[in-house]
Amino acid sequence: MSASLWISLCGINSADQKAVLARRTSKMTDPYRDLRGFTAEKKPAEPQHVSKVLSELIARKGLARVHGVEQLQQAWRTVAGNEMGNQTRVMELTRGVLNIGVGSSALFSELAGFHKQALLEQLQQQFAHLKIRDLKFRLKTDLK
Repeated sequence: MSASLWISLCGINSADQKAVLARRTSKMTDPYRDLRGFTAEKKPAEPQHVSKVLSELIARKGLARVHGVEQLQQAWRTVAGNEMGNQTRVMELTRGVLNIGVGSSALFSELAGFHKQALLEQLQQQFAHLKIRDLKFRLKTDLK
């Protein structure tokens, strides 16, 4: 319901209507209005470029991650080698931690105990743009 309709229904005279409308629409009556997420004026939505809308949609749906995981898998295989690469899979990169799924408990123990630091250093040197700060190995027996 608009403010002017509300005022006319309440039976307020025209001189008072202007004062009430001024108070209702003034930002001074509620100094916390902006803090609550309201803006003084709502601008009509302007048309957006299709590329911007599509890139936003792709980011929200996580469709770009598929390509990113493939890139991480390729980086991991480069560092780990084909033999280890066939028995492991990159799961995700979250906050700089590269999570690797390992197909057997023996390989899991070997990677975590003996090769983790060397693999991490190689990843950081060869693929610095990925900003990997740690490796986490997860036992995933369904990788075979």
